[in-house]
Amino acid sequence: MKTKNIIALSALCLAPTLAHAHVLPGDPQGLHEGFIHPFTGLDHLLAMVAVGLWAAQQNTRARWLIPVSFVSVMALGGWLGMKGLALGGVETGIALSLLVLGGLIAMKARFATPVSMAIVGCFALFHGFAHGHEMPASVSGAEFSLGFIAATIILHAVGMLLGNWLKLASRRPLLQFRAA
Repeated sequence: MKTKNIIALSALCLAPTLAHAHVLPGDPQGLHEGFIHPFTGLDHLLAMVAVGLWAAQQNTRARWLIPVSFVSVMALGGWLGMKGLALGGVETGIALSLLVLGGLIAMKARFATPVSMAIVGCFALFHGFAHGHEMPASVSGAEFSLGFIAATIILHAVGMLLGNWLKLASRRPLLQFRAA
């Protein structure tokens, strides 16, 4: 395993202690609160960027189906959380998402597209549930959901852009010498 992969995986191993959802204090305003929610917890931020990074490593239509699957199942999880339904192991699922996604990225793992979609879908359920469960009572569920969905799409795009940049950077030598 390359040194940079070991460092990245080690950093993600420290992340489970950070796995918990956050709501910022202040005047809740649906769309705004939903949008900033994924950015206020390092656990959510890392996982959503990681989904984009892993998707960028794929060669097939999985490049876009992985993030679409995550967003779709996350929305379902958010709805379950807003409805007050019980889901055990949410924080553990979020922590595992960081470890597993980090490992998948480090190993540049590729599976059949439905398997990849199922992997991220399982973790998306926990992330979505945490978002929905932590929604302030004074905001609109629809607006809050649109906010955290939009933020997630942006974070996936950031991960994909980073992944594409890393692919390009790995193909170029760091130093180029010219003959005199």
